[in-house]
Amino acid sequence: MALTPGMESVETVPPAVDLVLGASACCLACVFTNPLEVVKTRLQLQGELQAQGTYPRLYRGFVASVVAVARADGLWGLQKGLAAGLLYQGLMNGVRFYCYSLACQAGLAQQPGGTVVAGAVAGALGAFVGSPAYLVKTQLQAQSVATVVVGHQHQHQSVLGALETIWRQQGLMGLWRGVGGAVPRVMVGSAAQLATFASAKAWVQEKQWFLEDSWLVALAGGMISSVAVVAVMTPFDVVSTRLYNQPVDGAGRGELYKGLADCLVKTCRQEGPLALYKGLGPAYLRLGPHTILSMLFWDELRKLARRSQHQST
Repeated sequence: MALTPGMESVETVPPAVDLVLGASACCLACVFTNPLEVVKTRLQLQGELQAQGTYPRLYRGFVASVVAVARADGLWGLQKGLAAGLLYQGLMNGVRFYCYSLACQAGLAQQPGGTVVAGAVAGALGAFVGSPAYLVKTQLQAQSVATVVVGHQHQHQSVLGALETIWRQQGLMGLWRGVGGAVPRVMVGSAAQLATFASAKAWVQEKQWFLEDSWLVALAGGMISSVAVVAVMTPFDVVSTRLYNQPVDGAGRGELYKGLADCLVKTCRQEGPLALYKGLGPAYLRLGPHTILSMLFWDELRKLARRSQHQST
């Protein structure tokens, strides 16, 4: 069976192996990029439901925001929500890469637009499974001392404590609150990431800038892919952050937004359309390296897995 350029080795790695490799690669990337996620979350919540220009700007740009977080919460504050972030990356990306590998094995990637469809479906399933972990991660990363508070403060003490509190107060469905914003966010991001990575990697190989089996090929492909991911994902990321962090009433309904569309409308109306690109700099500084590192780690781990398979046979 012919393989799509850039995906020449998909069939040689079983989907179950891709599950482990994809989750591991993204968890490794998360360790390096979580501080950027903390800053991005604070910037996206800043000015929420306040008249444009009338709120104090506690976070002003990437460098100043890093300093503000470190001063208020200490250096470890830049790794807030790391455990929840690792749980999310493991769950979401394990499912995502597993489903994408299954789709490629079934030949979907060889069809026109197949990588986009496979990436979107795999991303949607991964987002649904990982949604409770993302909910907790967002709420933990938003928590800070009173001088630099933005967004609602949930006062969680740990990942397990947060999950228990949400379960007790809102029931099972409360753990999936905000999933309506997360699924579109990951769908578009996953489709852009997996499709553009495959195409970019094939293009770099075609140009013969590096040796065909060099890790620099995957690095270059990840760098190109990261631009597409950030461009399509940031508006959904802003909305998703706000949906996950909003307070809820006794029935578990959001007090600020009814859902994805309501959040989009309110954010644009009160803060202007550019508010959907709040935290764009940190978003790229987080999503860019995360895309680059995760795709690089994934590609290199898959090479090791294939070599191991060849040696055993």
